[in-house]
Amino acid sequence: MLPRRTALASLGALLAAPALRAQSAAWSPNRPLRLIVTYPPGGVNDIVGRIVAEPLGRALGQPVIVENRAGAGGNIGTQAAAQSEADGQTILFGTTAMFGVNPILYASTGVDAVRDFTCLGTIGEVANVLSAVPARVKAGSVAEFIAEAKARPLIYGSVGNGSSSHLSAVVFLKTAGLEATHVPYRGSSPLVAAMLAQEVDFGFDTTATSAAHAQAGAIRALAVTTARRASALPAVPTLKESGMPDYDLGIWFGLFVPTRTPPEITQRLTEALEQTRTPQTEERLRTAFVESLHIPRAEAGAWVKASAARWQSIARDARIAID
Repeated sequence: MLPRRTALASLGALLAAPALRAQSAAWSPNRPLRLIVTYPPGGVNDIVGRIVAEPLGRALGQPVIVENRAGAGGNIGTQAAAQSEADGQTILFGTTAMFGVNPILYASTGVDAVRDFTCLGTIGEVANVLSAVPARVKAGSVAEFIAEAKARPLIYGSVGNGSSSHLSAVVFLKTAGLEATHVPYRGSSPLVAAMLAQEVDFGFDTTATSAAHAQAGAIRALAVTTARRASALPAVPTLKESGMPDYDLGIWFGLFVPTRTPPEITQRLTEALEQTRTPQTEERLRTAFVESLHIPRAEAGAWVKASAARWQSIARDARIAID
């Protein structure tokens, strides 16, 4: 028979266990959270991060502060998030680049995003737009463009080596059986300026920077890279609709925490993210040229892994090197 003191202690532990589990399951932050965005203020990543941070903070009962940790193609911020305490107080704003392209571009970052982070959920995606320069290209459709590109050599611009802009063009050219000379620029603004100055024949860039110029007729939008049409350019077909049934390359955004984070905290953060999916948030995303993207939590991890593997394969096959 157990001594009376030992028995009482064991009984107390048994009675306390459900209460402790309940307390653990009901985790909530006790101070402001930080959302690490791995790019500078003002860009689409920063804008989307701030759009989500506000309702996420309301759902959690604590402010979510955006912290811009730019540099090294997003690796600096990714490393900071990976090395943070796994207490739910630090969230990473994840993108296609850091999961799908950076592992190929940067030989040693100390971080394997797919391995080191758990996906709380996806937020949205942005399409790149295949746009031709009217003064240099006559084509008004993808089929006409391919025929024209086979008849004479073309020059295309991107926002930089290894960017989604560049890789979108690489996949398009390979699928169409085309060759073209690549001119990498350092960002969207220089690429758009080059297209407006008629320095290149065509380029791929996001709806955020392409839509206004396409609507004004300065460039001719021929197709978008995502599987669905972009709300900013509803009349522009997808490349799937234009004869490339397997073409689906979007730039996605999601929220992540270190894999060491306890399951109850991950679950609470996931629930809070779900609460941000309102018509108001979706409208704010569309205003930023971002289409809402909702991959169920149960499928998100496998979806991110598959997307990362696809982008890495594209970058590897293209033998991309950073500038």
